[in-house]
Amino acid sequence: MSNKEVKSALKSAREAIKNKEFKEALKHCKTVLKIEKNNYNAWVFIGLSASELDQPDQSQAAYKKAVELEPEQLLAWQGLANLYDKTDQWDFKVELPNVYQKLVELYASSDKNKCYEVINKLTEIYESDKEYLKLARVWLQLIQLKEEEPVDKKELVQLLQKMTQLLSDCLKEVEQDSETQQHLITAFEKALVLIDPVPGEDHKKVSADYVKCLSLLPQEEARMTAACQSMISLYPNQSYPLEVLCHHYLKTGNFNEEAVSSFSRLMDLVPDSGLGHLCLGTKTLLEGRYKDAIDDLTQGLKKMSSTTGWYSLAEAQFKIYRYADSATSCSQGIFNCVHSRHHQYLIKKRVTKKGLNFLKAASQSPDCGEYFFLLGQLYWDMGEETRKDRSKAHTHLLKAAKLDPHLGCVFRYLGHYYRDIAKDYGRAQGCYKKAFQLDSEDVESGAASVDLSMGQGDMDAALAILQSVLEKATPGSAKWAWMRRGLYYLKVGENQQAIADLQAALRADPEDWVCWECLGEAYLNRRSFTAALKAFGKAHQLQPCSIYSVYQAAAIKQTLGKFKEAVAEYLLITAKQDYVPALKGLGECQLSLAKSLMQDCRDGGAIDLIQQAIQNLFRAVQLRPDLSCLWKLLGDACTAVSTVSPNRAKVIVPALLAGLDANTESQMLNQAQTLKVGERCYAHALKLMPEVASRWYDLGLNYYHQASLTQNDQNSPAMDIEKAQQCLKKAIMMDSSNHSYWNALGVVSMNKDLENYALAQHCFIKSIQVEPNNVVAWTNLGSLYLKKENIELAHEAFKIAQSLEPLYVNCWIGQALIAERVGSYDTMDLFRHTTELSTHMEGVKGYAFWVCSTLLDKSNRDSELYRYNIVQMNAISAAQVALSKYTERIQSDPDAFIMLGYLNEHLQLKRQALQAYQRAVELLQSTSSSEELAFSLGSYGRALCTSGQWEEAVHVYNSTPLQELSDLVGLALAYCKAGLISDSISAYERALAVASSEKEKAYILTALALLQHQQGNLDSAKTLLFKCSMLKEPISESLVCLCALGLANSDATLAAAALTELLKQGSASGSAIEQRCLLTCTLLAVQGNFSAVPREVSRAVHSNPGNASLWALLSRVVPQYYPRKANGAAVAGHVACLSSMTQGKRALLYSGVNQLASGRHSGEDSQKNALKTMQRAVLLCPDDPAMWAGLMAACYTENTSCYLSGSAPRRQALQQTLMSVVSEKVRSVDEIERPLAQALEGWVLQQAVTGLMLEGQLEQAEVLCTQVLNVSPEHAAVMLSLRQVQCQRLLMTDGGTVLPEPVLEQLSSAVMMNPTNLGAWHWLAEVYRSQGLLVQAVMAYRQSLQLASQLGMHSCQVASLLRLALLALGPCMVGVPGNDWKDLVLEATTEVLKLDSSPVALLFQALLQFVTKMATRETRRLLERLVYIPDIPATVVQVASWYLLRHLHAKNDEELMKVLLQHAKMNGDQRLLEFHSVLNSSS
Repeated sequence: MSNKEVKSALKSAREAIKNKEFKEALKHCKTVLKIEKNNYNAWVFIGLSASELDQPDQSQAAYKKAVELEPEQLLAWQGLANLYDKTDQWDFKVELPNVYQKLVELYASSDKNKCYEVINKLTEIYESDKEYLKLARVWLQLIQLKEEEPVDKKELVQLLQKMTQLLSDCLKEVEQDSETQQHLITAFEKALVLIDPVPGEDHKKVSADYVKCLSLLPQEEARMTAACQSMISLYPNQSYPLEVLCHHYLKTGNFNEEAVSSFSRLMDLVPDSGLGHLCLGTKTLLEGRYKDAIDDLTQGLKKMSSTTGWYSLAEAQFKIYRYADSATSCSQGIFNCVHSRHHQYLIKKRVTKKGLNFLKAASQSPDCGEYFFLLGQLYWDMGEETRKDRSKAHTHLLKAAKLDPHLGCVFRYLGHYYRDIAKDYGRAQGCYKKAFQLDSEDVESGAASVDLSMGQGDMDAALAILQSVLEKATPGSAKWAWMRRGLYYLKVGENQQAIADLQAALRADPEDWVCWECLGEAYLNRRSFTAALKAFGKAHQLQPCSIYSVYQAAAIKQTLGKFKEAVAEYLLITAKQDYVPALKGLGECQLSLAKSLMQDCRDGGAIDLIQQAIQNLFRAVQLRPDLSCLWKLLGDACTAVSTVSPNRAKVIVPALLAGLDANTESQMLNQAQTLKVGERCYAHALKLMPEVASRWYDLGLNYYHQASLTQNDQNSPAMDIEKAQQCLKKAIMMDSSNHSYWNALGVVSMNKDLENYALAQHCFIKSIQVEPNNVVAWTNLGSLYLKKENIELAHEAFKIAQSLEPLYVNCWIGQALIAERVGSYDTMDLFRHTTELSTHMEGVKGYAFWVCSTLLDKSNRDSELYRYNIVQMNAISAAQVALSKYTERIQSDPDAFIMLGYLNEHLQLKRQALQAYQRAVELLQSTSSSEELAFSLGSYGRALCTSGQWEEAVHVYNSTPLQELSDLVGLALAYCKAGLISDSISAYERALAVASSEKEKAYILTALALLQHQQGNLDSAKTLLFKCSMLKEPISESLVCLCALGLANSDATLAAAALTELLKQGSASGSAIEQRCLLTCTLLAVQGNFSAVPREVSRAVHSNPGNASLWALLSRVVPQYYPRKANGAAVAGHVACLSSMTQGKRALLYSGVNQLASGRHSGEDSQKNALKTMQRAVLLCPDDPAMWAGLMAACYTENTSCYLSGSAPRRQALQQTLMSVVSEKVRSVDEIERPLAQALEGWVLQQAVTGLMLEGQLEQAEVLCTQVLNVSPEHAAVMLSLRQVQCQRLLMTDGGTVLPEPVLEQLSSAVMMNPTNLGAWHWLAEVYRSQGLLVQAVMAYRQSLQLASQLGMHSCQVASLLRLALLALGPCMVGVPGNDWKDLVLEATTEVLKLDSSPVALLFQALLQFVTKMATRETRRLLERLVYIPDIPATVVQVASWYLLRHLHAKNDEELMKVLLQHAKMNGDQRLLEFHSVLNSSS
């Protein structure tokens, strides 16, 4: 019956455990135990249930009971292992390895896998507990189990390698017992036996580890030697076993034959081995070869440091009497020894032994105080415990002092004991004094005595000690005394003496950063900021982690007003840690920078800085909320936004500061909200320090700024101004002697919501009484008197303020307002002076108003007042800059924007003027001022016209009443530019009806005439212009238009008459001078008087040398009408460029063209040439297509000069690129310049084709022409270029043969398609000449001459005539009979000389004379005139010299030949000299 109950209860217990009902299981188990006390399963179940119920002790007892009952059963041991493993109790952890060990024994015969798992756990425990012997035994047990199984050798090798690795690592940490070492050696040996192949990489690695292990075991010397020899035999190229052997021999001093052999083999393998050199050096030392030993040892020690090596080196150096070197080597060896781990370990082991030696010595010599001192010192150095044990350090030191009262070091250590352990400062002081008296060189005792005296307040005693030391001190010594006395003087405020003492301390130790900081503090107290900065900088350099020196440097820079530098220093600190003084200083500096930006109206940057200041100050407040100054600064930062425009005052503040939840993001507040935050900050500061008057003053100003805002959602302005008044009264009650409080109360009392002027006057007077030199109060008092219309008192108050502070801008504004009130001429000058002093809104607006008023009055342009106030004072620019700042801050003043737009118009700032007028219109549209709105709309429309926005201008003008003449005229202009000519005429006719003066009517009639001419009504235009000239007040513009009309229609009579009338009006000025000169030159060209054109411009330049436009015009006309003077024209363009950058940009192009005309290339002048000039022009005007075309021509010239000189051209393949650039730029030109731009584009295409032809790239040139013709088939110029290319290709491919007749007809047709192209006729003539068709060539040249005459192109006429003369001269030179060609030469050259003085024409005449009558005097005369007269082109001179030499040689005139040759030498004409030699040799 009982067995059944037991089985049933155990079954129930098992089910309860399965269902995790552990308490039920316990009940069932107890039932079983009542029946059967030694039931194994019941005790196991109790252990398991108790473990799950967190009852580890009960569980352990149950499992142990089960183990006692049946020790060979697994179940209880497994439960016990699980219990120990999961329970964090030290006693369980101690027992766990034993349980695992039992499980290993039980699993070994039943479950090998489980056994391996338990062994792994066991090894982890032994390894962590550093029980290496047990670890080795477990590993061997595991390996034995593996060996019993049929496992792979590789697995066994891996296990053995892991075992050796674990035990080898433990060898390095602690000394092991011999059994562990033997297990390790056994593992290595088994691994080496099992590893396959041999030799191999795995075997080599294990062998090296085995050798390394044996080298750490001194008792295994034989085994180590054998292992090394074995490894050497298997791996002869490995140096490691040799190194181990050599190290062993060196360490043991064994230098037998085997050792020497090892040394030699190591040096053979590794020639630069440090160990090998040390071994050889030590061997040679023993042999007495000291110099060789020193060489080897030195070389070895360079590679590795060795105490034995240093000792041997020192011994060798000593043997040859190099004592200094020997001492140095000894020092290095000692240093190496002291810093080795072995030496440190020995010291630790010998401390106890040393103490025992001292005890023994003291017992043997009980009367020797020094032994007791050394024993007491040893106890003191052993640590805190022996120091506090009175029976050790203290007792032995006292005994030493009694035995030897003259031993000063004993009293020093006793002082240490009383100071640090007993805290008896009196006794400590006595001991230190006694020690210092006994040994005045004892710095530690002296310093400790002084420090204790200062700490106890006994300054006299401290100073007496320091004085006694410093009287005997030599320069550069007694640093401790100098520094302590310097600190004393620093503490009592004697900064100069402190500086002297600290400098003396630094002379003793210049690297003491603490001393540098103290010196900086002394300089700072003396207000020597620069010296203090250097001192703190040096301290920071020596100790970069010291925050104090950086903070002090930043604080000094803040004091000096170098806020940006201070901010950078503070940021270095705050980036590392939240240091409250640095955060405070950073916030102050950022606030100061913001205020300086606000003074210059740079409000955007100021708001950013204010925001940063708020963030940094809030960080400081979070760290130290108990500091009132931080809350005050935070309030200042928030209140500072009151100065800027409300639109700008958007500040992001932390959520907590804004009164929100800390988890929310930072909030952006407007101006009113930010001021409210400032109010709360001031209130918090007042809670901390309610009796500080300045806090009430700050709060009052904050309320005043809140009341000044136009919108306040929470309180009315009256309530805020009342609060401000109450706060300021509270501040005055606390401190009535502060003039700023009285002044602020006066300002608040003048507010429009209070207007208590009597109180305001009382406050200002009271402020002046408190501080007579109070410029602000005097100025405010003057403002009060001015507001009450008391001009005299206001003037007196402002005058006193000016005398007190001449740079205070407000008092000057007051005087300017008084001057304006009384109508003084000095008003504008006074307002100008206010803008020079500072940017004040009232002064800026007043000055801008007076500048605009003066500009609007056009009757005073020639007055002295206008020239001084506007021109000399640069009033327009100054007013525009100042007013821009004004509108940046005050964005709701339409008058200011109207004035700003007007000033911008005068400065040609079109976009800015348009924006200003637009803003003024937007502001006025919401007001009822219709007259001012109409004025601003008219100005806005005018700005739109100036900007080219014609449709918008029409719309704006139509929105005005159109009653003013300026609006009607502006509307008419807008209609005209928009293409609505009829509407424009109607508007001008309405304006003509409104015009009140004859001059206004003349201008309107001129505009109508221009419109009529634009519509093609030439007669109507002339009639209107004649009508203008008949008015009482004719204007020059109408005459200019009439003259231009005549010139445009080739009516020279009309143009001359109009120009005559124009010149009768008197001298012109400004641009009118250039205009009249240009009209005169055009008229001369129309009349055919080409040579007079450059003379007329030269005359104008002579009369107006400062006019850059005339210089540019001269540079422009010379290459067209007088190309011989192209060099001078290039200089004229350079003068124009220097005189005016506006004109100079275009003048650069003219200058470059002149340089091209004169042949100025880089071969002649590497600095001043056409290419350099054109490159500069392109750089200045990259959007002008003419500049790029000029650059293209300059590159072509450079390439041509290279071909002529025989050098390789450097600017090839640029034609198409530059042509593309010009085509791109042409698209963006104005409509009026489009025809000229298209003509330029065509010229560029021809130039590109010509350049490609010059480079021999005929196929590319033909392709380029074909591409253009595919787009524009009717392009005659391109067709001509194509025919020229094709002709060139035909001539090159056929070897210069005669061209077929059809080809010549096609070429002629192509030229006929370009009848105005002079170059085409010249080219056709050259083709005819090359084909021998001279008559056709003459006809072509005559056609070009006729065309040049029709077009009025003077230079082209000359070119055609010279080409014709050259053509006719050819037959004459070869002796063709008849006079036709001679007559043609004379005819052509005579016509050239009629047009201009041409040296080439004279040369042609001289050559004709040479051909016909070579020996005559006339021939010589003509040639000599070309050779010897200056300013003749070099080429002409050389040709004339050549023929003159032939003439003189024929006549055998040696004297004249000598003169000619001398002239050639002077001019460097080497070719003529060579020609003379040839003539002499041939005669």
